[in-house]
Amino acid sequence: MIYIHPTISQLDFAKSSCQDAGNSSTLNSTYQKNLETLLSSVSSDPQLINYGFYNLTVGEEPERVNVIALCIGDTSTDRCKICVDESSRKILEVCPSEEGGIVWYDQCLLGYSGSGNYDWGRESIFNGNKASTNSDEFIEAVKSLMERLRVEAALGNSTRKMGKGEISAGNETVYGLVQCIPDMSSADCDKCIGEGLELIFEARIGARIFRGGCVLRYENYTFLNSTANASPSSSPLPVPTAGSKKGKGKTTAIIVIIVSILSTVILSIAIYFVLLMRRRKKIPSDEFQIKGIAFQEASTNEISNVETIQFDFETIKVATNEFSDKNKLGQGGFGAVYKGKLCNGQSIAVKRLSRDSNQGDLEFKNEVLVMAKLQHRNLVRLLGFSLDGNERLLIYEFLPNASLDHFIFVDLVKRTILDWQTRYKIINGIARGLVYLHEDSRIRIVHRDLKASNILLDGKMNPKIADFGTARFFKVDETRRHTQRIVGTYGYMAPEYVFHGQFSPKSDVFSFGVLILEIISGQKNTNFCIDNGEQDIDLLNFTWKSWREGKPENVIDEALISGTNVEMIRCIQIGLLCVQENEVDRPTMAAIVLMLNNFPLTLSLPSKPAFLLYSNNDVYSNTHNFQTATLPASQNGMSVSDFYAR
Repeated sequence: MIYIHPTISQLDFAKSSCQDAGNSSTLNSTYQKNLETLLSSVSSDPQLINYGFYNLTVGEEPERVNVIALCIGDTSTDRCKICVDESSRKILEVCPSEEGGIVWYDQCLLGYSGSGNYDWGRESIFNGNKASTNSDEFIEAVKSLMERLRVEAALGNSTRKMGKGEISAGNETVYGLVQCIPDMSSADCDKCIGEGLELIFEARIGARIFRGGCVLRYENYTFLNSTANASPSSSPLPVPTAGSKKGKGKTTAIIVIIVSILSTVILSIAIYFVLLMRRRKKIPSDEFQIKGIAFQEASTNEISNVETIQFDFETIKVATNEFSDKNKLGQGGFGAVYKGKLCNGQSIAVKRLSRDSNQGDLEFKNEVLVMAKLQHRNLVRLLGFSLDGNERLLIYEFLPNASLDHFIFVDLVKRTILDWQTRYKIINGIARGLVYLHEDSRIRIVHRDLKASNILLDGKMNPKIADFGTARFFKVDETRRHTQRIVGTYGYMAPEYVFHGQFSPKSDVFSFGVLILEIISGQKNTNFCIDNGEQDIDLLNFTWKSWREGKPENVIDEALISGTNVEMIRCIQIGLLCVQENEVDRPTMAAIVLMLNNFPLTLSLPSKPAFLLYSNNDVYSNTHNFQTATLPASQNGMSVSDFYAR
């Protein structure tokens, strides 16, 4: 076995950029000496070795010098040290007497500056070949991947801000990497990467974009995990000396031991698989039963965990006063919701699914499995469930302030007390809950029925996302799914879902955008009415028209007498970004949280919303037949979808 040490010759120099000092008086000055001192020690500094990053400043104005270094991607510590050493030499060669300089290798970057500002560093390399895949499809995939990685990097910590991944683009796979200097703020990292992404507009099969604070790269081949990770100090394996009988005897003994071990391992594996197959014959792996309810796509442990939160049906019956009408909070397509009180005094909300609803069976299975796995302050908490014959109950925490629709659509008095600070808190909380579902939970989930009546409010007006009966799991690397059964609510469903049955996290983003605009305007998208009483235009159309005319304040609820218009208009812009017709153009929920909490972050301009060219009726009457389930306003927001497209 031959071990190849990483060497300088294996490094891939990419680009350099120099900041003109205006004169060469700094040469041989204290500034130059400070620079040379820093460069001579950077590769051996513990900060670089431990974190793959270096940032140090020495001296006082005007001789002050700052040096940064960053190991890029999966470059090993040893190879990064070699790269930084080479960069320290290279930077003095290409920028010998300048105010600042940056050199970029594929394995590292290194820069120096008197001000500590590297915004002037801007270079890029694009592969001259175009993708063999359809150009639009390829560039859409690249942008989708890089936007996802952009958010991943921006949400990193103070020691690492990096995103890497891959995506299918027709008959090709695209591999991507984005990385920021880790001590940049999330907003600065997001801005740096965003500026780099603006350069990607042609379907080139690869690109490397370099900035002073970040790097972006994508290729149609894997370039990550390709560096040697072993230490260069590792010794090569000893080669046996020819002609030594003693050596041959040892070799024979080693072979016998290895063969024995391998035989034992193989036999153990064979026995394991035989037992596993026998067990599978007894218990099907894709279906488990809890008192007659079939749970597919669930593991044995998941079902066991669910069984631990099962309530006795009679207990819930007593708690709800035998499901009396006085305790009813609302009525939905799958059943009714009741308020109850357990014997320990705890208030609960009970969803009682209709006995004759096949859709109810599906919703029940789905909601129990989903909610049993989720824990977040902006998601409603499932306390348990109950089964008794055809009775299926879901027991939730009771939230005294009911659902959001009650405040912004139904009760005018409540709407007037919902000030901007509270509305902004609700918008932010919903966004954080969706980030958890899409990216941070153990299982990635698309809700598919986000609407005002499915947002519950606790005693302090903190929002909690509810009703996961139509939610669907997504695999880690899965970006989109397709269904023949479109389930959702009129006015909240994204166009690609309505027309093609395609849904993804961006479908929830669309629904969230509608919610933002409803919260700001105080009006429902599908029942929007302007001052002259006309109802032939929906909220999205009206908002877009007002935005184009430079009058976004026309969208703001007249009840909002306090609060800053600048903040409200920024939220209107975020809402319009969410409801753009092309799902690729919509931001991710993680990016939206950044937009909401980093006011200096520059927002891109929105394009037209979906359904802009259609009236409310045209969109649906020409496409689907709907079965309508009329729902009164829910007292506790436990209603399910208003419409079911078939």
